[in-house]
Amino acid sequence: MQSDRAVEARTYGEQGPVSRRWFLGVSGAALLTVGCKDTGGESESGGQSENGENTSEHRAVVPSGALGANFNEDPSTMDFSMLEGLSAGWLRGFVPMPEIDETAPAEQEAIKTLLAAHDKGYGTILSLKFPYNHRPMPSVDSADMDAELARVDKVLDAAMGKADILAIANEPFIESLEKDHHGTLNAFYEKVARHVIAYREKRFGEHCRTRLYMGSLNHLDRPDWRTQATERWLTFARETPEIEGVDIHPHVAAIEDSQKYLDYILPKLRRDQKFLVTEFSLVLLWKEHMRDTIPAEFARRYELPADTKVWQVIRQATEHPFPQRKWQDFLSMSPWFETHKHYLRNQIQKFRDTGQLAVATYGVAQAPAMVKDFGPDKQPWLLNSLYSNLTVQEGEGGKPPRSYSFFDDFRALQRAEDRRPVRTAETTT
Repeated sequence: MQSDRAVEARTYGEQGPVSRRWFLGVSGAALLTVGCKDTGGESESGGQSENGENTSEHRAVVPSGALGANFNEDPSTMDFSMLEGLSAGWLRGFVPMPEIDETAPAEQEAIKTLLAAHDKGYGTILSLKFPYNHRPMPSVDSADMDAELARVDKVLDAAMGKADILAIANEPFIESLEKDHHGTLNAFYEKVARHVIAYREKRFGEHCRTRLYMGSLNHLDRPDWRTQATERWLTFARETPEIEGVDIHPHVAAIEDSQKYLDYILPKLRRDQKFLVTEFSLVLLWKEHMRDTIPAEFARRYELPADTKVWQVIRQATEHPFPQRKWQDFLSMSPWFETHKHYLRNQIQKFRDTGQLAVATYGVAQAPAMVKDFGPDKQPWLLNSLYSNLTVQEGEGGKPPRSYSFFDDFRALQRAEDRRPVRTAETTT
């Protein structure tokens, strides 16, 4: 609430006085009731999980160090049995805001899936995507801005109080024109954030289940992406007490590069803030090797020409999915993959070691867009996924094929406190 602003807006980097939000988040997390008191008439209360377990008896917690699954905007190749196979307790997706003009939010695929996940006891993260790649962003006092806020309201009507975390923006600096990075972008998202904050306070009063984060920053391992606009982004997040942190998307060529993201953002956050990592991968490393010649042993075993390239093998798998063993042999015999097969495990450990990770989410399944027209210049996102559902043949009983190494490490990284039913503590509005 606005009365907290003076308490919260302290300098970062110093061990200053403890804020009211920090005290509530840490000291009272296990005592706060779950859900939001909706002053509009409805309230969320504890119910039963799909297995009949009484969720209202579980302690509410502040998200800290959790690892979940991510479907981005396309949940079509994912189902809840896949999440159960992973022992995942958290799920993330994003909604492209223009779709709200065509589809009621509760029926939009990403939101619909997350609402269903909420009902099944998953912790959920919804990111708002505003695609302005091919047109200028509206000024904050324009009719186009009013139209955007009207779309936001529709999404909030459906998801606020149900989603555990709302990320304001998806990848704002990628999803906009460079000319808008000199003030317009920041003003736009600050307007959206203040609107969301006001909505939450008006609708839910002093406490709500849905926590607010500013959406994802990209390419922070590159100095040219650490700009006045990203500084302003982090300053706004730090100085706005209702914002509980920021999201980052470290798609990198080396695990060391993700540390550059942390080194940049963490000193700029308040002591009581955390960070999200709703996307992360070594996709840039995979891409560096698409034109490599395949391992000689793999070529001999599967009777392929010795000069076959990596991308050609992947394309074959996208057109005619391999048996599980052949796909595993391809990856395990390729040094560029085998030497990084525990990337997921190692990366999550680095995020958790900061003590400030809220939730990280990793790609669930291969999507049709990843495999369409696969070639040497296509970003090989399909190598990241926890299920190799479009490059590997189904297992016995139609079970989706698991990825090599990443699937097992993901399961091993799940902690008891992150399993369903996830019950997050209310946060002050």
